[in-house]
Amino acid sequence: MAAAPEILPLGFYDRPVLDVARDLVGCVVRHGDASGVVLETEAYHDSEAACHAHIGLTPRTQVLLGPPGIAYVYRSYGIHALLNAVCEPDGVGAAVLIRAIAPLTALEDMRARRGFVPDARLADGPGKLTQALGLGLEANATSLVDGPVTFGPRPPEWEDVRLVSGVRIGITKAADLEWRFAAAGARGVSRPWPPGLLG
Repeated sequence: MAAAPEILPLGFYDRPVLDVARDLVGCVVRHGDASGVVLETEAYHDSEAACHAHIGLTPRTQVLLGPPGIAYVYRSYGIHALLNAVCEPDGVGAAVLIRAIAPLTALEDMRARRGFVPDARLADGPGKLTQALGLGLEANATSLVDGPVTFGPRPPEWEDVRLVSGVRIGITKAADLEWRFAAAGARGVSRPWPPGLLG
């Protein structure tokens, strides 16, 4: 019988959001039988206008302003469910958006969910990866320790991942902050690629 996968502890998320965003790159996200290595993240904090919690407490932002280690999953453009990991102490609105993953397990299921797109494009965007993982709005406000979505530590081959950074994409507010982080050399990152991705 296989050992249960290791899960990052709650304390991992109870830290500055920029630290968590960097440290999640290379970690393994799981939902059901599907999993992938996180290739790209973006940090959001209520101190800047691109963060949903910047406006304060609303029915939508209460998860963001709650305790760390919770999944914040919201609908983007009425179509895509986007996965975020809530960080920092209760009362601070901060989360890490998971932008891209490299699929690890349940590839056939991922291919079927994504409509048999090329493997290189299975999860190279925040809406694509949730579709590939079979993850929807039902995961909002759930524990990242107890599931259904969990993150595990970096596998040995990802322990020394080198990061590149750049400005966040798809936003118009606070667009100058270089709060986007990606694994150097990873072609499965969402486009446009951050500067220096391929060396």
